[in-house]
Amino acid sequence: MARNTAQLKLATDTRPFAPFEWMLALRYLRARRKEGFISVLAGFSFLGILLGVFTLITVMAVMNGFRKELFSKILGLNGHIIVNKVSDDFDNYDEVAKLLARMPGVKHAVPLIEGQAMASTPQQAVAGFVRGVREEGLKALPLVANNVRFGSLDNFDRQEGIAIGTRLANLCASRSATRSRWWPEGAVTPFGTAPRVKPYKVAAIFEMGMSEYDRTMIFMPLVEAQRYFNKGDTVDVLEVLIDDPEKAAEQVAAMKQAGIPSLHFADWRQRNESFFTVLESSAT
Repeated sequence: MARNTAQLKLATDTRPFAPFEWMLALRYLRARRKEGFISVLAGFSFLGILLGVFTLITVMAVMNGFRKELFSKILGLNGHIIVNKVSDDFDNYDEVAKLLARMPGVKHAVPLIEGQAMASTPQQAVAGFVRGVREEGLKALPLVANNVRFGSLDNFDRQEGIAIGTRLANLCASRSATRSRWWPEGAVTPFGTAPRVKPYKVAAIFEMGMSEYDRTMIFMPLVEAQRYFNKGDTVDVLEVLIDDPEKAAEQVAAMKQAGIPSLHFADWRQRNESFFTVLESSAT
């Protein structure tokens, strides 16, 4: 027992660049008088290896940091698992959301409507991507809820206001204007497709730190989005937030075994496959 304790203490006391390592390195870097040229070559080789390892560590650290930052933005806005209905309209979304939310490891199941729109002001019109979501679902996204710069997300369900990003607010809203018009695809008439025009008050302005999201994302109350996009009492998808995004594949397998018919599951890796593949190949 005493011998094992001594060995353990010796192992824990050994530090990087210990005296033995310095002795071993200097033994082969220093040369005798007749081997001076070999010593020069060894020095250049040592510097080359040092620079190579330093460059490799730096590049890996930058790529890992970039990967972590990018995925934190993606996972902070989007659900970890996307659930949609294959055959019929997704009208039983509340029932399915309650069943999924009771599964171990699941935090939230958020009903969602997605659509494209155009924001108009007297100065210009810009394109946007609309998401109809409930207040509890919007506040469950930390990238949005923790970065509201103006206004508030409180009572989001009981108003017709929308939440937009700072870049979109700068593009489409003047300082004195509080309303903007949004065009999704409207009803089909004998004279062609008539766009639907409706003014909306900007209730909140957020800044997520990604220019693509801050310039295009528009959040609208779920009930208002259902009326505006003629969805009735249906949604497009359910976004499921789980405790550990790295275990999304195992969570999808468990959801498939729950026996809920006509549902298709996709995790965040499948939805962002291009980003994930590039970053994983760069990291390795």
